[in-house]
Amino acid sequence: MILMVTGSGMKPSFLVKVINLAHIDINNVSIESIESGGKLSRDITISVLRLDKIHPVISGNKWFKLKYYLQDAKAKGYNSILTFGGAFSNHIAATAFAASSQQLYSTGIIRGEAPGSWSHTLLEAKANGMQLYFVSREEYNVLKRAGDSTMLKKFGNNYTIPEGGYGALGMKGAADILKIVDTSFFTHIVCAVGTGTTIAGIIKAALPQQHITGISAMKNNTGLSAEISALLQVDSLPANFTLNHDYHFGGYAKYTTELLCWMNDFFSASRIPLDFVYTAKAMYGIMDMVAKDYFPPGSKILMIHTGGLQGNLSTKPGLLKF
Repeated sequence: MILMVTGSGMKPSFLVKVINLAHIDINNVSIESIESGGKLSRDITISVLRLDKIHPVISGNKWFKLKYYLQDAKAKGYNSILTFGGAFSNHIAATAFAASSQQLYSTGIIRGEAPGSWSHTLLEAKANGMQLYFVSREEYNVLKRAGDSTMLKKFGNNYTIPEGGYGALGMKGAADILKIVDTSFFTHIVCAVGTGTTIAGIIKAALPQQHITGISAMKNNTGLSAEISALLQVDSLPANFTLNHDYHFGGYAKYTTELLCWMNDFFSASRIPLDFVYTAKAMYGIMDMVAKDYFPPGSKILMIHTGGLQGNLSTKPGLLKF
């Protein structure tokens, strides 16, 4: 059973100008409280910030990480965007759609050789006008660190958005997430982590007494803490932040039968859809940590739903029941 607590209905002024161009509706965002049949103990509550409801493609955290980059690109007179990602990258799909909605061309540098069968992500990006270039992992790692150097000029005169929207502008946008509705009630905020951009913004915007937990969607991502520290421009991460590496289910965009069955059960109970790349791993992690008494009694946990549901279309038909 789901108890919905909607936001104030007020559309913050810092979101209006660009969001209207992309048909984003911030008023769709809600906080939904999960009732788990008495399974939660010690006066712990879990709620979900439903950012996935703002748009079917540029959903969740995607628009927030992109919006200041797109504003900057247009202000500087660019008519084309270049960015990076893998074959299952929500960022790639979102950038293609967002660029198209703002009359910008887009180019995607894709990690790895062109697959024999394209993912839904790649097909959707192409359908939205993105020119895709597949490069080896070695070349990809070189190019994504090239910034605006001459190495990228062979792809045209583009405004470069880093992988996953990483960078100061992406973090600035992610910090706006906690400005949509009042989240001061919550003692803990939990979010799935990819590049670290969103969680850095959340850390920056959270109240000092709130504890932030990031759940990495990648396996052995040993450099993630350093990437987050670099964004925050600190030598060490704040004491109210914890990065968890225990719920990757085999690695980025990997899943197990256990995870998919759990996603189906969770949707049946809550009517909240999750994606297997990020949000399912984060919510599974929350539930498991609650069961293991990780959170202290009385904790009020907010999970940020970062969207990306289009990634589920890459699974075999019938595996997911929603």
